[in-house]
Formats: sequence, C-alpha cells, structure tokens
Amino acid sequence: MGTNSNMSRRYTAEFKRDAVALVRSSPHRNVTEIARELGVSPEGLRGWVKQDRTDRDEGRPGDLTSAEREELTRLRRQTVEQQKTIEILRKAAAYFAAETTR
Repeated sequence: MGTNSNMSRRYTAEFKRDAVALVRSSPHRNVTEIARELGVSPEGLRGWVKQDRTDRDEGRPGDLTSAEREELTRLRRQTVEQQKTIEILRKAAAYFAAETTR
C-alpha cells in the first residue's frame, strides 16, 4: 500500500537552505511549483520558508527561531532525565529510611 514517495524523508540542512534560497530568489514563481521541481511537498517547503523568515526576524511575534526550538528540545529532554533521577533518588531515600528504622 505505502510507497516510498509517501514515506517521511529527511533532508539535509544544506538542501533545505538551498530550497529556501531558490524560493526567495524566485518571487515570480510559487512555492508549489518550486516544490514539485525539487521533489518535495509544498507544505514542507512552505514550512522551511516560514522557519527561515522567523530565523531572519521576519516572522510573526512569538514564533520560535531554529536555535530556540533546539534549546527547547534540549531542555525538555533534560527535564525528563532529571525527573527520572529524582524518582530514583526518592525511591532510594525511602528504601534507606526503611532500613534504618529496622
């Protein structure tokens, strides 16, 4: 049923940068046309263009830059790890507290 064209593909940062540069340098062409030419989804290319605008401080207020998105992802991952550590320490403290009262 599923074909390779329907599978999620990962594109390099360089490819995305070049695709966005092509859109920016081609004001007379629409994103859908350029996306077809490059073999990417129009929605994906629009997302890359939108992120590029945000990274250039041309986006909407409140949009996260790529650096901010990376930091948010890193901080969320760090929070999960810290929560796991706290839970382990909580269990260890309860265990040792029970041991000392015996």
